[in-house]
Amino acid sequence: MKKTRNKLSFEKLPTTYEGLVKLHMPRPIRDKVAYDNTVEVLDMLVLPYCAGELNADQDDYAQLLTDLVEAYDKENAPDEPEASGLDALKYLMEEHDMTGSDLARILGVDRSVASRILKGERNLTTAHIKALSAHFGASPATFLD
Repeated sequence: MKKTRNKLSFEKLPTTYEGLVKLHMPRPIRDKVAYDNTVEVLDMLVLPYCAGELNADQDDYAQLLTDLVEAYDKENAPDEPEASGLDALKYLMEEHDMTGSDLARILGVDRSVASRILKGERNLTTAHIKALSAHFGASPATFLD
């Protein structure tokens, strides 16, 4: 299968389902090239979709391409290990630009205890998990292993 030749913009995309199918025939994705081609077309539809700018034909077409990409991803994406509670905590801290001192303050513990938690040398207690859940607005299960 050939790679799509020209980058199109949303404004140049067909507005009918038939026209969209002529541009890129939706088929089950069996290889990386077909995947890349489908994603390329789908990428042009994402922002207009989010802005509610697609007509009914474009919306149906975008949904079909999304289903095809998701099916391929499900079959071909490597299984990612589930994140631990500590991984989730580190991620949330990074997203909120927090330091170990900030964590200690939230947990109501000494900085050294927070440091040991972040190194994996000490587990989170029930009280810690409750405090983190309240602070981040996350389910307590987020911080469990």
